[in-house]
Amino acid sequence: MDEAAPRHAHSVFPWLVGASQVVGLAAVVLTGVWMGHFRGGFAWDGSQLEFNLHPLCMVLGLVFLQGDAILVYRVFRNETKRNVKMLHGIIHLLALIISIIGFVAVFDSHRSAKIPDMYSLHSWCGMATMVLFCVQWVMGLLFFLFPVASSWLRASYLPIHGFCGVVLLVMAIGSSLIGITEKLLFSIMSTYSLFTPEGVLANVLGILLLCFGVLLGYIITREEYRRPPNPEEESLSVHFKTLTEGGSPTTP
Repeated sequence: MDEAAPRHAHSVFPWLVGASQVVGLAAVVLTGVWMGHFRGGFAWDGSQLEFNLHPLCMVLGLVFLQGDAILVYRVFRNETKRNVKMLHGIIHLLALIISIIGFVAVFDSHRSAKIPDMYSLHSWCGMATMVLFCVQWVMGLLFFLFPVASSWLRASYLPIHGFCGVVLLVMAIGSSLIGITEKLLFSIMSTYSLFTPEGVLANVLGILLLCFGVLLGYIITREEYRRPPNPEEESLSVHFKTLTEGGSPTTP
């Protein structure tokens, strides 16, 4: 009975990962349709069309790619830790670059249209998420990918790094939901309550983002989906225990 539960959990795992990818990609596509079809398309000329790059880049970078960067530790559980760390860092770097493009687009379009910046709740939450995401990426680079910190510091920071990753994903999704509502109220306030196609599509986008977060949260927090300890991690754990509890590395 006890062995059947883990087997069942692992048989469900690919379906959960697949569902998360379908939902996440659907959210990216719907964002592109919203900005491309209903808001006129994309450009890099300081106009409203440049602003349209902002939601697309944020959903693609800070939500979908950030979520996938976290997910690689569950999907590639049996790969070497170094390779998984490299993939984790590369996806996060791609997410960072795309997100920076989205931030530049919104500030550039606001400057051209003489729209004030950083006064709304969405802008505050978004900026906090972006700043913390940059800090998280740099800290991960220094502590784990090209470790310059001691084993004790890495072992101490590892659970904080994992926790902050989940928090940042939640913040990114929350900021996106606030941004969707803000954009709808600014653009179609007079017709939003009439269930116009643009409003319905944006609402569906919000539900997809929420579902993406729920799926990833479930996968990330289930113990049976965690990466099994390898000799590198066991050594780090033993070293941390030695320094904090005065034990010996040879102690079982």
